[in-house]
Amino acid sequence: MNWTIAQTKDIAACHALRRAVFIDEQGIAEADEWDDLDQEAVHLLASIEGVPVGTARLLTDGTVGKIGRVCVVKSQRGTGLGAALVQAGIDHLSRNATLTTARLGAQEYAIGFYKKLGFAVCGPVYDDAGIPHRDMERPL
Repeated sequence: MNWTIAQTKDIAACHALRRAVFIDEQGIAEADEWDDLDQEAVHLLASIEGVPVGTARLLTDGTVGKIGRVCVVKSQRGTGLGAALVQAGIDHLSRNATLTTARLGAQEYAIGFYKKLGFAVCGPVYDDAGIPHRDMERPL
């Protein structure tokens, strides 16, 4: 583990990572990636020696904390960074006493990854930006 993960106000760095992974690699349309929720979200940024390598976005809705826009650059996939980002999100959400549940929309291929982090599927398959997803939850 040679990365650091911290809350950031550097939304431009988070956007650059999301553009590289979701728009450039996965072919998600810009209109589907960008929304007005970034302004109210908490952003986590993973860096190695100051270079951004991963991000996640946290939102709240009542008693539910939402973890989304989780992405890791290709060179860091398989290193445990994705799991560390999700765990950092869980840890951050857990500090909010009003939240009882963490929820995320998992791309279908990643369901096993999230299950290892304590999430369980809680809904049917749905299309998000042309990619099959399932909602998953875990208690906080």
